[in-house]
Amino acid sequence: MIEKLRILMIDDHPMIIEGYQNTLLFTKKQNQELLIDIANNCDQAIKLIDKALENNFNYNVLFVDISLPPSTDGLMTSGEDIAVYVRKVLPEAKIIILTMFNESFRIHNIIKTIGPEGFLIKSDLTSSELASAFQAVLNNPPFYSGTVNSIMRKMSNSDVVIDEKNRKILHLLSQGIKTKNLVSHLDISLSAIEKRKKQLREIFDVQDGEDETLLNEARKKGFV
Repeated sequence: MIEKLRILMIDDHPMIIEGYQNTLLFTKKQNQELLIDIANNCDQAIKLIDKALENNFNYNVLFVDISLPPSTDGLMTSGEDIAVYVRKVLPEAKIIILTMFNESFRIHNIIKTIGPEGFLIKSDLTSSELASAFQAVLNNPPFYSGTVNSIMRKMSNSDVVIDEKNRKILHLLSQGIKTKNLVSHLDISLSAIEKRKKQLREIFDVQDGEDETLLNEARKKGFV
């Protein structure tokens, strides 16, 4: 019996997506038929996800790159935001995160906020590992690449998480938007924004009150 699998690949590098496609099509099982959609940015991804909702079909697996051009409305700033959205609207879908980031705090945060069924660091990636990850995520998730497994073993039990709002604050600040103007972009008060910025300075161990220092530390850890 043929198993039809709907897949959405989200990455802003067409050659990388072509490589993913070719690998999956070459290594799929005989009874699997792969229906693959492609998105190169947040806008295209949301459009395809919303179309799936309208047409009442589900994606079985989404491959999501963390570094993506933000949506034009500013609501989605990265692949992480896309994955959080998918968790809300397509809860049955399995998510495979792919990223160049290998900083432990960043990886820890993604696992806490998304809980992906697959998590691959691009520098670890080979064709055989991608094929193995795909089949494992379908049948026996989760599948984490070597770097992720190593970091998971070393990770402390820290419950610190940089949530969607805090990531949005960092993104808006990186776009040059002043703190006083953040209120018009976020549905929280200025005092709540200041409180969140204080929390971010503590998380990133920033001693001064300068936004640029905070952004520099956030960049080092792959949050901007």
